[in-house]
Amino acid sequence: MLYDTASDWLSAPRKRVLLFAMSGLGKTHVSSLLRRQGGWFHYSIDYRIGTRYMGEYIADNAKAEAMKVPFLRNLLMSDSIHIGTNLSFDNLAPVSTYLGKPGDPDKGGMPIEEYRRRQAQFRRAEIAALEDTPYFIDRAEALYGYPHFVCDTGGSICEWVDPADPGDALLTLLSRHCLMVWIRGTEDHTEELIRRFDAAPKPMSYRPDFLDRCWRAYVAETGLAEDAVDPDAFIRWTYASALAHRQPLYEEMAARWGVTVDAADIARVRDDADFAAVVAAALDGRQA
Repeated sequence: MLYDTASDWLSAPRKRVLLFAMSGLGKTHVSSLLRRQGGWFHYSIDYRIGTRYMGEYIADNAKAEAMKVPFLRNLLMSDSIHIGTNLSFDNLAPVSTYLGKPGDPDKGGMPIEEYRRRQAQFRRAEIAALEDTPYFIDRAEALYGYPHFVCDTGGSICEWVDPADPGDALLTLLSRHCLMVWIRGTEDHTEELIRRFDAAPKPMSYRPDFLDRCWRAYVAETGLAEDAVDPDAFIRWTYASALAHRQPLYEEMAARWGVTVDAADIARVRDDADFAAVVAAALDGRQA
């Protein structure tokens, strides 16, 4: 790993970490806190996806909807208005909205084939954004003078890697440049994430084989035609399975490629010194 011991980490003039976990366990919170402390560059994978790799898809989708309205169509065709996104680290809704949900179009769903196509676009975008990490490490220091770097990943990073493969290209690249830190939740966290998701279902990204299994099982269980599936009902039904599917992947990523910190400890971080101490304790625990 980039830092073998707590002493290596604490004395390092350049601290570089990559945070991974399910959404809602504190990745963006602690990354933003470090950015505000100064000295840390916050590289948001989801923001990079939305601005660099999927920006045109998202904008074109919005334009396609606007073109259905004669008043807006005339303005677009005459270059009288511009349609774009207002992405930020705290507002990634345009990415989620574009990914969408499969099912009944009258309930905001899309055909499953279109959903699969957008999932594939997101997969390529997320891998490309993760592969940009070394570039942003160099850019952050050379251009802005930031000695420290935190990569704030999306919850689906585990979908695109094989943590059991010591030659996994993406994990090899990332671990060479960053200390990989898993923020581990408890069963209580899992229940809260499910409760929160059930109240406000959001689009997610899954590996194709997992999505296909869930879709076939849901359609068979409900007996519904594909275009009659309630989009929110389907992704609610899938979410708990996704948590269970991802947990062992995260665990193996941490065991083989990085360290583990508890979400409760991350929640208590108030400054970069607190964060450094939490990571140092994790390195001590791994060494022991």
